[in-house]
Amino acid sequence: MLRRAEPAGHEDFVVSRYREIVRFGALLTGDGRLGEDLAQEGLIAAYRSWHRLGPPDGRPEAYVRRVMVRAAMRARRRRWRDEVPTEDLPDTSRGGFTDRSDLSVQVLASPRRLPADQRVVLVLRFWADASEAEVAQTLGVAVGTVKSRTSRALAALRASGLFVESAKETP
Repeated sequence: MLRRAEPAGHEDFVVSRYREIVRFGALLTGDGRLGEDLAQEGLIAAYRSWHRLGPPDGRPEAYVRRVMVRAAMRARRRRWRDEVPTEDLPDTSRGGFTDRSDLSVQVLASPRRLPADQRVVLVLRFWADASEAEVAQTLGVAVGTVKSRTSRALAALRASGLFVESAKETP
């Protein structure tokens, strides 16, 4: 059985953008390993649709991110998250990029406590630098919903003590 050839440009895209795509997935899920799973799901979808997405006209990273956001929102709705309780805990863990410093652990711990819909809105607005209208279109919700989720998420982060308001200087 002959194997089909790799679509032109797909491997270069994966090699050049994999790290950022995994980081985006980790921010969406609040977990580095789940973020990598999400990235794989997006990259597989892009591979299957590469004939439409490939250079010069396609936007493969936007497509991958859209697939990842939708998958993250679907996962949030599932009751079972594949957790298996165990009595024996491992002695050590393999650290991902989230475990490299105390600050990164603290920064990712607070958003992880947020509901998935609020976390996704924050990631799209402030990490992916999308406008409120773009986030609303991506999630299929109203712009007002994006604004309220952003407001609630930022309020929760401020309440956690990780982020503080900047003090206004008085003359």
